[in-house]
Amino acid sequence: MKSLEQVFSPEGALAGAIPGYRRRAEQVEMAQAIREAIESTGVLVAEAGTGTGKTFAYLVPALLAGGKVIVSTGTKTLQDQLFDRDLPAVRHALASGASAALLKGRANYVCLYRLRRAVTEGGATSREEAGQLQRIERFAATSTTGDRADLADVPEDAPIWAQATSTRDNCLGQSCPDYGDCFVMRARRNALAADVVVINHHLFFADVVLRDEGIAELLPACNTLIFDEAHQLPETARLFFGDTLSSHQIVELARDARGELRSAGGASPELEALANRLDKAARDLRLALGDGPLRLAWPQALGIAGFPEALIKLRSALKMLDAALAAQAERSEGLGACARRAGSAFAVLTRLMETDAREDVRWAEVFGQSVQLHVTPLHSGELFRRQMDDHPRAWIFTSATLAVGDDFGHFTRELGVPEAQTLRWESPFQFADQALIYLPKGLPPDPNDPAFTDAVIEAAFPVLEASGGRAFLLFTTLRALRRAHELLRGRIEYPLLVQGTGSRSELLARFRSLGNAVLLGSAYFWEGVDVRGEALSVVVIDKLPFAPPDDPVLAARIDALKAAGRNPFNELQLPQAVLQLKQGAGRLIRDERDRGVLMLCDPRLLSRAYGARILKSLPPMKPTRDLAEVQAFFGRARLPCESG
Repeated sequence: MKSLEQVFSPEGALAGAIPGYRRRAEQVEMAQAIREAIESTGVLVAEAGTGTGKTFAYLVPALLAGGKVIVSTGTKTLQDQLFDRDLPAVRHALASGASAALLKGRANYVCLYRLRRAVTEGGATSREEAGQLQRIERFAATSTTGDRADLADVPEDAPIWAQATSTRDNCLGQSCPDYGDCFVMRARRNALAADVVVINHHLFFADVVLRDEGIAELLPACNTLIFDEAHQLPETARLFFGDTLSSHQIVELARDARGELRSAGGASPELEALANRLDKAARDLRLALGDGPLRLAWPQALGIAGFPEALIKLRSALKMLDAALAAQAERSEGLGACARRAGSAFAVLTRLMETDAREDVRWAEVFGQSVQLHVTPLHSGELFRRQMDDHPRAWIFTSATLAVGDDFGHFTRELGVPEAQTLRWESPFQFADQALIYLPKGLPPDPNDPAFTDAVIEAAFPVLEASGGRAFLLFTTLRALRRAHELLRGRIEYPLLVQGTGSRSELLARFRSLGNAVLLGSAYFWEGVDVRGEALSVVVIDKLPFAPPDDPVLAARIDALKAAGRNPFNELQLPQAVLQLKQGAGRLIRDERDRGVLMLCDPRLLSRAYGARILKSLPPMKPTRDLAEVQAFFGRARLPCESG
C-alpha cells in the first residue's frame, strides 16, 4: 500500500495525475491525522483553513484504508462537485479500484408513478408547466439515474417537480407498480454495493431519525464516516430531531387524497368534501398569521387573533379526514399511503398542541405562501451521540470554521462529542501580503442606529471606486440589504446584482462573467460560494452576525443556559457569531493568487472587549483604519491635489 508521504510528495501520485498540484505540509499533516483516526476508529474534529486541501486530505487516507466509506457534504452542490470532480481525480491518481455511488434524498429523483399520473391527469396548470412536464417525461425515458440535477431545462425550483417526484409521505414503497424501475431504489442498490458513498447532511439525518433514505442499511457496514462542512451539523441535527408540519404539506395531502380517490375508480362525495375542508383549513391557518417571512414563538403565535381558532379547525378537519381515509385505505395503495400521511400529520399536530415544552421549543415560521409549525429540541448533542454508539467506526468532522481561536468547545458541546480529538491547521495562504482587513472610521457607535446602513454604504462607496466594483456586500438582515440597494441603484457605474432577483447559481455565474459587478447578499451568500480570481476583490460585512435574540429557538436556549447558571453569550451567541463571520470572511481569498480587502463595519469590534477575540479568530490579514491605504492597495490612491 502506498504511504501518505509518497502520495502527497512533489513526485507522487497526486502530482503525476492532477495538473497544478503542489505539496502542502498542512494537507499532509491532516491526512496523517485522519489515517490515525481511521485506524483507531476514533473521533476527529479537524479545522482546515481555506487552501489546505481538506478534500484530498480525507479522500486519500480513506481510499487507502479500504473498507466502506460514507462522505457527507453540507449541500447537494458540494455533493455533486465531490462525486463528479474530486473523488474521480483521487481514484485515478491512486489507481484505486474502489467503486463509488452518489445518493440523494428521494425528492431529487423522478418518480415514474407520480410522473405518469401527472401526465394522464393533466397536472400542469399552465402552458409552461405542460412543456416542463413533457421535458421531464422525455428525460425519465432516457436517464439512467433520474437525478433532476441532470435536467437543466427545468429549473430546480419549478413547482411542477412536486408532481414528478415523491416524498416520504406519498411514496408507495414496495407496493408501487413502478418499484422495479424506481430511480430511488436503483440509487440505493448502487450505494449498498459501492465502497465509497457520497451523501449530504440532510439525507443522513432524514434516515437516522426517520429511517427513510436507505442510510440505515449502509451504516452497519461502514468503516469510516466523514462529514465535510461539519459546522452545519448541529443546526441540521436540531431540525431533524424535532417535528415539523407545514400548511403546504397538508394542502398536498388533501390534493393527493382527491386524486387517489379518483384513481381508485369510485366517487365518495363525503371524502371529497372532507379533503376540501382540510385544504381550506390549512390555507386559513396560513392567512391567520399575516405577512411573512416571520418567526414566532408559540405564545406569540397563539396571541394572534384567529390563529388558535384556525389551529383547532385544522386539527378537527385532519382528524375527520384521517378517519375517512382509514376506512378507504384498502381500496388502493395510494389511498393507504394517504391514510398513513394523515395519521402522521395528526400525531405531529397533537404533539405541537399538547407537548410538554421543557425540553422542546414550539414555534411557527411564516413564509409567503405557507406556514411551518415546529417542535425543536433544545439540545441535539445527546441525540446525535446515540447514533455514534451503535458500532465502532471512525467519525471525521471537518470544516474551515469549527473553532473560536483554538477553542473547539462550542462545536463539540453542540454535537455531543466532548472527548473528540481536535486539531486545526491554518491556511497556507499569505494573508498578510494578500489582503487587508479594513475597519472604517466615523460609523455610528451603535450598529442598531437607523442611520447605520446609510453610513456603511457611504464608507463603502470609495472602496468600491478604488476596487472597480468586484465586490460582495453581505448584510445580516434583508431590510439592510434592501436599503443598500436603494442607496446604490443608479449611483455606481458597476453592474449591481441583488439577492432575490435570480437563483444563487445564476447570480454567481453573472458575477463571474461580468468581472466588475457588485453583489448584495444576505445569509444565502455567506457560505458555500467560491469566486476565485479578480472578479471578487472586496467583501464588505455590515454587522457582526449575531442571531436575533428574539429567534424562538435561540431565545429558549438562552433561557435554559441562564437557568443552569451558565453564560449564554460566551457559550452560545458569541461562538455562533464568530463562526458565521469566519464563513463570510472566507469568501474573499480563495486562491494563493487572490488579493483583496475585507471591510468590517461593526464598531463593536473595537469598542467591546469581545472584539479582540473575534478579530483574532479571523485570518491574519493586515489591519488598517486608513482609507488611503485601501486605495493604495488597489493602486488608485488619490493624489493630494485631487482631494481638493
